Amino acid sequence: MHNSLSKEIRKLIIDAAFNAKHGHIPSALSIVEIIVAVHSIKNNQDEFILSKGHGCLALYSYLVTQNKLTKQELQNFGKKGSRLGGHPDRNKVKEIYASTGSLGHGLPIAVGAALARKIQKIPGLIYCIVGDGESNEGTIWESFTLAAKHNLNNLVCIVDNNKSQTRSLPTTNLASKIKAFGWEVIETDGHCVDDLIKVLKYNKSNKPFAIVADTVKGKGVSDIENDMFAWHHRAPSKEEYTNFINEINEA
Repeated sequence: MHNSLSKEIRKLIIDAAFNAKHGHIPSALSIVEIIVAVHSIKNNQDEFILSKGHGCLALYSYLVTQNKLTKQELQNFGKKGSRLGGHPDRNKVKEIYASTGSLGHGLPIAVGAALARKIQKIPGLIYCIVGDGESNEGTIWESFTLAAKHNLNNLVCIVDNNKSQTRSLPTTNLASKIKAFGWEVIETDGHCVDDLIKVLKYNKSNKPFAIVADTVKGKGVSDIENDMFAWHHRAPSKEEYTNFINEINEA
């Protein structure tokens, strides 16, 4: 079931970018299984924040599969008058908890929401996806520090470790670095929904909880996986679109 849902989301991502003639395809493809896993266990008391907002095509596509958005809306992604922009906007889509996109902003919002819930004794978890490249932002590490200081065990941060930050910093020991900031940390396969769900259900301590999800940027489309930076913000041609959809179908 999870595999077929992931494939459908990937096809919707490619379709939306093709119709819009733009979109951050590689970043969206790397978080598909994370989006599926989080929403598989998330309940009505929980909230979800996509800090790496440029990967929003994955979230929009997931919402289409859940009938929260229509395929027509997704095909109008990024066009004049569309409520689906290149970054998610909480004022336009009710399922979006926080407007994000400026890197390093989503996790601070998540920390604030989790702290407010602790103070007011409101149940539920705050889930937040950040990118490994986004983790170059100082606000991410300030947020890790603050969350540990206040023992925010109602906060779950999933790092999409798709090796983006190799452009500026080494990706080694990311889990140990987060752990050094006072978090409980587990590493797992970011493209196995079952593994992700198992880790997300981990019986956590009184610390905030981070998952370092090992992913591939552009996952599911070999041309993009092998040249992910060239695809940072470009759309497929008609021929590429057909080839990509066929490859996803045959996977």
